[in-house]
Amino acid sequence: MDSQIIVDRADGIATVSLSNPDRLNAVNAAMWRDLRAAMEHCGRDAEVRCVILRGAGDKAFAAGGDIEEFLTVRATVDDALHYHEELVAAALDAIRNCPVPTVAAIQGACVGGGLEIAGCCDIRIAGASARFGAPINKLGFSMYPGEMAGLLALVGPAVVLEILLEGRILDAQEALAKGLLTRVVDDERVIDEALGAAGRIAAGAPLVARWHKQWVRRLMTGAPLSEDERRSAFDFLATDDYREGIDAFLNKRKPVFKGH
Repeated sequence: MDSQIIVDRADGIATVSLSNPDRLNAVNAAMWRDLRAAMEHCGRDAEVRCVILRGAGDKAFAAGGDIEEFLTVRATVDDALHYHEELVAAALDAIRNCPVPTVAAIQGACVGGGLEIAGCCDIRIAGASARFGAPINKLGFSMYPGEMAGLLALVGPAVVLEILLEGRILDAQEALAKGLLTRVVDDERVIDEALGAAGRIAAGAPLVARWHKQWVRRLMTGAPLSEDERRSAFDFLATDDYREGIDAFLNKRKPVFKGH
């Protein structure tokens, strides 16, 4: 089976699968390009309320980049800049900037590029036997700064340096303790747990989910809010979903949100 990015949609949830079965879902150049396109398309699709990212099968989320192609795609500095900026970092930015909430469902190896992908997701759910790390010090190359940004924002410099300097593989519980994960569940429950999280997200008001993502990122800049920003925090007052949510609460029924 050829390497590919597979996208499935059902009930407002898009599942984006990294599929390269012969290489533990290692992500090659074509997959990075297609991953960016898939995430950008999901972000534009008004019907999508949550995106689950996972590896095909249950053996690996993604065992990094496809090392065997590095001799060609990174043969020169210009080649390497194109690969890491236009392909890898661009795909990671598409995940991080996706306006729709994202959930990583992690089974097996989540290493190198796989760890970078998971680190850009909003929620990260892993099986107990999943493994994490970026042992690229043993391969003689460093992590590109544009790829490091997501992990640095997630866990801070101390954990990033520990991962990169030691090149050690962490188990799921240690990854959870260090802030790399949101929760750890039994291996056989990973997909169901991710679907449950995505279902809860999809049942909420979609505009609110997008606003929460927007405001978290904005507040992390540390800059004070402008008057216009403070006023825009109440844009929900003009939405049909706000009126629906209040009416459903007062009448003790389940709300039906339309995203406007």
